[in-house]
Amino acid sequence: AASSPTVAVGSELPPESGGSGGPGEGPDGERELLLSRLVPASRLKEAVGASLASLCLGPLGGAQRLGTLVDCLVLNYRLRQGPGRGREREAEGPLRCCGCGRFLSEPVTVPCGHTYCRRCLRRDLRARCRRCRDWLLPAGGTSTAAAPLRTSVVLNRLAEKWFPGECERARAGSRLEELLAQGRFREALGAASQALRADSSDLMLRIYRAESYVGLQEYKTAIEDLNFVISKMPNWPEVYFRKGKVLQHSGFVGDALQLFLQCLALDEDFLPAKLEVEKTLCDVLSPEKLGESLKESAWNSPHIRNKPFMLGSEVTASYCNLQLCPQQSLGGSDVLKPVSGGLNRAQSAHALNSTQDLAKEDGLKRVSSEPLLSGQGKSTLLKRKLSFSEQDTIISEDGRNKHKKQGESTKRDMTLAFGTIPGDLIDVSDFECSLCMRLFFEPVTTPCGHTFCKGCLERCLDHAPQCPLCKESLKEYLASRKYSITELLEELIMKYLSDELYERKRIHAEETAEHSNLTKNVPMFVCTMAYPTVPCPLHVFEPRYRLMIRRSMETGTKQFGMCISDSQNSFADYGCMLQIRNVHFLPDGRSVVDTIGGKRFRVLRRGMKDGYCTADIEYLEDVKVADEEELKKLRELHNFVYNQACSWFQNLRNKFRTQILQHFGPMPEREEDIQAMPNGPAWCWWLLAVLPVDPRYQLSVLSMMSLKDRLIKIQHILTYFSRDQSK
Repeated sequence: AASSPTVAVGSELPPESGGSGGPGEGPDGERELLLSRLVPASRLKEAVGASLASLCLGPLGGAQRLGTLVDCLVLNYRLRQGPGRGREREAEGPLRCCGCGRFLSEPVTVPCGHTYCRRCLRRDLRARCRRCRDWLLPAGGTSTAAAPLRTSVVLNRLAEKWFPGECERARAGSRLEELLAQGRFREALGAASQALRADSSDLMLRIYRAESYVGLQEYKTAIEDLNFVISKMPNWPEVYFRKGKVLQHSGFVGDALQLFLQCLALDEDFLPAKLEVEKTLCDVLSPEKLGESLKESAWNSPHIRNKPFMLGSEVTASYCNLQLCPQQSLGGSDVLKPVSGGLNRAQSAHALNSTQDLAKEDGLKRVSSEPLLSGQGKSTLLKRKLSFSEQDTIISEDGRNKHKKQGESTKRDMTLAFGTIPGDLIDVSDFECSLCMRLFFEPVTTPCGHTFCKGCLERCLDHAPQCPLCKESLKEYLASRKYSITELLEELIMKYLSDELYERKRIHAEETAEHSNLTKNVPMFVCTMAYPTVPCPLHVFEPRYRLMIRRSMETGTKQFGMCISDSQNSFADYGCMLQIRNVHFLPDGRSVVDTIGGKRFRVLRRGMKDGYCTADIEYLEDVKVADEEELKKLRELHNFVYNQACSWFQNLRNKFRTQILQHFGPMPEREEDIQAMPNGPAWCWWLLAVLPVDPRYQLSVLSMMSLKDRLIKIQHILTYFSRDQSK
């Protein structure tokens, strides 16, 4: 059996160090700055020229240094295709993979909430989600092998129930993959061919058969299978990549590069294709390889015959006048045309017809695009032209070539075997949360593959960072706090269970409205004294209060009541509403909540909700003084107590004063209108918060609705502490 390697879809370049200098420092920094300016306008001609000029700055620091040039090439390629071309239409059928667009076998939901077949993730075809471009790996993962994602239990159960035939075909494909991974190409070829005789419409079987042919170095037959797949699914990026790899194995680097670009034009995040383009360009643009390439191809180009290639200072001097001729520019109209199948040169097709000769040779003849170098005055022109043939070749199922004019679209005649679902197979019990036993509402899927309502899962994670069903650790999942909705499951519920979803949303809206009421069943945090306008930072770690804070945020009220405990009634009769300003979540689920005091209230009725206390309340406001004489006396009392408070604070020891300022901030300024606020002057509450007084005494002051009585109480406290200071 032949030992030639199969198509390495998951091949990836290891990261290389990019130097220790910052942006713009050293040759690599100058090169990046030179190329990065060209991307927004898709100035391909200038990007190529800048890449050549960057050779003067030193050797390339790795293939990834050419990422900007690759982006320019792909963008230019897509623009040449025209509007609407190269875009994949929306996937049909209820269970479709976000990556390959085919049947969703062994569905895996990634952290962003989109779902892929396990094959797309296992073979490392991409690092980012094709829908939202978010990273596919879970938090803390470095590769899909190091941090595997489990099959979605709910979606996999639906796939097995609705489309058992498709699932069996997927399992057969997995067995073929195992044979290919083990290098058993003859066995894989026989199994794939036998399965195709039973079902010739399965395009994945043709992909596996093409891989088998590649492993056996039968490149021409592999191309025929791949061309048939392209004719049926012209917007499938992976098949262009696979065809490019076959041509690359055969030695046709230029043709392979065009197919890699076509793949990236369809899917810019198809990682293996981008790496191959970068490696090819890095090899082409490296000074030593470029010199060798020019020597090898000099007999093909009359423009460079008897003209030596310039490096170093000569290129630097000539770069100032570097220009690309319109008829030879990489951005010209005759360059980077779309390809949908077939070999792109007569030489390539002829060479692939001689498969046996290729297998016997030690090395495969390399046919690539011709680099042209010509002079214009004292300028130097260097160009590597990537061209396409005027016709695309389609290989039919019987192996015969059929030609079509460029620009014509290929008709899709593939029948969808899994486009509709029989009504008797749709059961609402398949879409029930195992925690609340109701229809999924905002379903989220954990890394272990289990699905719950978002609210149900959050409540479970309040108690323990593990899956409620399989008990697998979810510490990293909890730390990321990225509970993305499983979009496919939500779409299925909306499509097939719309009436049940409407009722579920109605119930949820009623529950949310109940939690939003700020006079009935108001959530109560039983902990410490709080005062209007005074900051009150909280460390929340109890599960019941985690739930309470989360509900306050989700409803939009961002408020809850604060009371001190009471041995007889659970919590005191008076308290203060707190407004949430910010919540900082810690990795283990605890949180630091920044709040500030709002309205005062009196408790009318006590209750309990999901473990935390609630209360019906009424708000308190100071009784305003209308009589002018009484108001004048009240202002005099206010000014006297304010000055007394300032004197007490200034006479504190520096250590205590600093601690107070750090925790509560500076003392509020004296207000001109002492009755403007419903709770009276802010400085009174700030002072009451910093004074070392028994909470019961503070509570009595909080409950007062007379500013005069409150000022007298504060005056008595200050008089007591001032005597201690004088001693």
